[in-house]
Amino acid sequence: MKKLMRKLIDYFIKGLLIFVPIALTVFLLVLVFTRLDGLLRDLLGIKVPGLGFLLTVVLIFVIGFVGSNFLGKKLFELVEKLFKKLPLVKLLFSAVKDVIEAFAGEKRSFDKPVLATIVPGAGAKVVGFVTRESLETLGLSDYVAVYLPQSYNFAGNVLLLPKESVKPLDVESSQAMAFVVSGGISCGSS
Repeated sequence: MKKLMRKLIDYFIKGLLIFVPIALTVFLLVLVFTRLDGLLRDLLGIKVPGLGFLLTVVLIFVIGFVGSNFLGKKLFELVEKLFKKLPLVKLLFSAVKDVIEAFAGEKRSFDKPVLATIVPGAGAKVVGFVTRESLETLGLSDYVAVYLPQSYNFAGNVLLLPKESVKPLDVESSQAMAFVVSGGISCGSS
């Protein structure tokens, strides 16, 4: 009877480990999809479920296409200049744009994973990403900016470290980010 109970508990725990991440991911995707779709259908007065979300995806492709030609670039540069002149809008727009470009833009910032020593001689190391290799504008020519993402969080810290305390890691950026964000559990490999 004890063996049976232990086996049942093992099956339950294994089931949880498989079910919870899948269910939570599906739940969040459905929640985002339905909320976005509902919001857009209400805004546009559309009655067909899913059409609001589909129109958003199409709109993003159209904006990408328009933004890829000369006139579109100029138009979006004008919008950007306008946003950067408005005090609160400038802060929000710049922050969102910088984060998106850091992950997916042409000027990716999280593409140089490093192992950094915070306290020389202590032996403790942290995984981060060099986001700026030259800090001469701050008068710190021998320093680099290292972004340290936080585990299970969308936040992080930027540390200014001496160049000699930062060593490049020979891994993909996505692996290093998965390692840090998961609290060291995931190595980012499929």
